[in-house]
Amino acid sequence: MIAVSGLTKSYSGNKAVDDISFRVSEGENLVLLGTSGCGKTTTLKMINRLISPDAGVVTIDGADVSEGKPEELRRKIGYVMQNIGLFPHFTIAENIAVVPKLLHWDADKTLKRTLELIEKFQLPQSCLKLYPQELSGGQQQRVGLTRALITDPAILLMDEPFGALDNVTRSGIQAEFKALEEFKRKTIVMVTHDVQEAFELADRICLMDRGKIIQIGTPKELLYKPANDFVIKFLDSQRLVLEFKTTTISDLWNLLPDSLSKLNTDKFDSHLSVWEVMELFSSASSSQENVILNHITYEELTVAFHKYQKREKR
Repeated sequence: MIAVSGLTKSYSGNKAVDDISFRVSEGENLVLLGTSGCGKTTTLKMINRLISPDAGVVTIDGADVSEGKPEELRRKIGYVMQNIGLFPHFTIAENIAVVPKLLHWDADKTLKRTLELIEKFQLPQSCLKLYPQELSGGQQQRVGLTRALITDPAILLMDEPFGALDNVTRSGIQAEFKALEEFKRKTIVMVTHDVQEAFELADRICLMDRGKIIQIGTPKELLYKPANDFVIKFLDSQRLVLEFKTTTISDLWNLLPDSLSKLNTDKFDSHLSVWEVMELFSSASSSQENVILNHITYEELTVAFHKYQKREKR
């Protein structure tokens, strides 16, 4: 759906983005990951022409985004900023309705869609009459997501969308992000410097440094098939946690006791990560997934995980 080819952008002779190319498939979430100044936000903003490239082409469904009016392009693309960008003198309802008004939606259609989304984001209807400063940071972020999704765009661009939130609030909104159908059917390009966030939310990760792409791949590919020493060093401090979170029960299936393989997988989610199963051991959860704990021990789980690690790192 999105194709970036030879994209370059310089400031004062320094290349912020240096001849990069990648593709984002329909329905995929590609995360641009890297330290501050690596070019990821500049790349994101060139997709919807908030920044014009010095060279290169961005196409969406085969059409060059440089052709046509930039405002028409942006109306078709949802955009979520780190600082949320709500208009302080607009009510929440007015903030959400900005793009529908530009598209000449009638009031009833806008209200219906607004109520549908704020319910999904667990926002009370009473907040629609309030102003942004009257809401908590987490609520403001949910309003920002609602505004980006209100017209149901096929593409969503997200620039450090959860970076300004505290850890508890961020974890909650990330969970909603992974669960809501509104996001699952979008083509998403997201910028973050948070490694764990990238690994939890991305289908593929584009790791950047000094304006260049170092490696593009699935979270597992970056962990177990790193392109070079930079990738290894970038992930090293969090490697074990990332491996726990990206390895699933289905990955370990042939390494687990035979008793588990006889289970009907409809009774539990075989895509639970090793991390999530370890949390079940810790919490003695009474959920359906607890059926796993009745068939394997903590020791058997960790033994299988270590075997998987060795196999994947060969």
